[in-house]
Amino acid sequence: MLAIVERDTDSWSSTEPAPVSADSLLLRVAQGDQQAFSDLYDELSGRVLGLITRLLKDRAQSEEVTQEVFLEVWQQAAKFDTARGSAASWVLTMAHRRAVDRVRAAQASRDRDTRIGIRDFESGFDQVSESVEIRIEHERVSRALGRLTEFQRQAVQMSYYGGYSHSEMAEMLGVPIGTVKTRLRDGMIRLRDEMGVTS
Repeated sequence: MLAIVERDTDSWSSTEPAPVSADSLLLRVAQGDQQAFSDLYDELSGRVLGLITRLLKDRAQSEEVTQEVFLEVWQQAAKFDTARGSAASWVLTMAHRRAVDRVRAAQASRDRDTRIGIRDFESGFDQVSESVEIRIEHERVSRALGRLTEFQRQAVQMSYYGGYSHSEMAEMLGVPIGTVKTRLRDGMIRLRDEMGVTS
């Protein structure tokens, strides 16, 4: 009786499915494996939706962008390189880019509406002069950002334009949180110096 129980236990443990990593799933997706894609979606869609929702706030838009991200994952899976990071980071970076693009598109639409409203409203100030000042300031910031190291610029943009916390940035970039803080601090100091801001 004991031998039968032992055999049944061995049989049960040998059929238990081993966990599959997102990296290996994505590599199989690159080969056109639809089941791997379904498993990858189940594995990462919650995190992707959560990240996008934090940026967009609107649930319906967030779900739409999540679908766009996974369509892109399916189409671009062959470009994933395990040497450059994890599958989760690759997908989350793609999600962040898509969400930021959607935010920028919405902002551009609002800006267009505002410009039309301002154009139709007779104002008491020199719009050309103000427009030139804004453009010059924007160019100064762009030039200053361009003088940062790639890591410093990435940290500044993710924090101030993407709205990420230190821990979220550390997870997405696959680096310790202390490294993120150092890059951000050094980037802000250098940006301030490049802009000629005195404390």
